[in-house]
Amino acid sequence: MESYAHHVLVCTGSYCSPERAGRRLYALLPTLLQREGLLFGPRRVKRGETPCLGVCAGGPIVVVYPEGVWYAGVTPELLERIVVEHLRDGRVVQEAVFHHLPPSPSD
Repeated sequence: MESYAHHVLVCTGSYCSPERAGRRLYALLPTLLQREGLLFGPRRVKRGETPCLGVCAGGPIVVVYPEGVWYAGVTPELLERIVVEHLRDGRVVQEAVFHHLPPSPSD
């Protein structure tokens, strides 16, 4: 099985995003990934949804691994920037980051 370049988790729960905006983001994600050529091949992105990331505020929350970057208040426009700038071009959208996990000791 071919590995993934990134894994994106979208919080679709109702605690941090009562209007269920996370669900709409998750539904939009495959369209953006396909448009940018990130569904297949060596740069492909795995996507997943979760009912809770344990933050419960500032949502919708989107997390990108392996970098461990947590984005808050994600809108469809910001999700597009995350896909293009972070996932496609390798540049974290710094102004939207609210948490960044430290690299593991083996990195």
